[in-house]
Amino acid sequence: MNGVHDMGGMHGFGPVVPEADEPWFHYEWERRAFALTLAMGATGQWNLDQSRSARESLPPAEYLAGTYYEIWLGGLRTLLSARNLATSEEIADGHSRQPAAEIARVLQPENVPAVLARGNRTAREPAASARYAIGAQVRTRAINPHSHTRLPRYCRGKPGTIVANHGVHVFPDAHARGDGEEPQWLYTVRFEAHELWGTDTTAAAVHVDCWEPYLQPH
Repeated sequence: MNGVHDMGGMHGFGPVVPEADEPWFHYEWERRAFALTLAMGATGQWNLDQSRSARESLPPAEYLAGTYYEIWLGGLRTLLSARNLATSEEIADGHSRQPAAEIARVLQPENVPAVLARGNRTAREPAASARYAIGAQVRTRAINPHSHTRLPRYCRGKPGTIVANHGVHVFPDAHARGDGEEPQWLYTVRFEAHELWGTDTTAAAVHVDCWEPYLQPH
């Protein structure tokens, strides 16, 4: 979707300045927000791409004003409400007013290290051959979907070169819509910076991972 979350290549947000020796969490509530999000994701009520889509769907003012984990909490609040797992009143004051809903899975504390180590594997077996070879010239499609996509706005409709093939992976656009995994070939595409922003740039090139449906021959 086209939203305020898609900030790549936009002016006015200032440089990204890494924090020296940055801790995993700056505050205890951030640790709890991270744990809540992972625990609820493990229940199977939604998938990873639906979780990302929920964060992207926050009102622009809330998204821009929020810190990283405030945005995570906002997305979790959206998903809980949409699945009727908690009411707005329950979320606001932290007190249940109805019996707990039935859920498929519960992430037990003793299983957390193994689940985090395993991660969420997205690679799938190919059902067809890859359309593009390394070195192929392609152009991204000029799409403007109303739902989640991993194709950045700044490189839509732009020419590039395939520089890597990562195999077949879950297609996030379909996954976020609830249309299943629809596995697709995933490539890394090199875009010359002047093709993205014209001559007024100090960058040389940008590499973006693009699923096959994002691409067409150039």
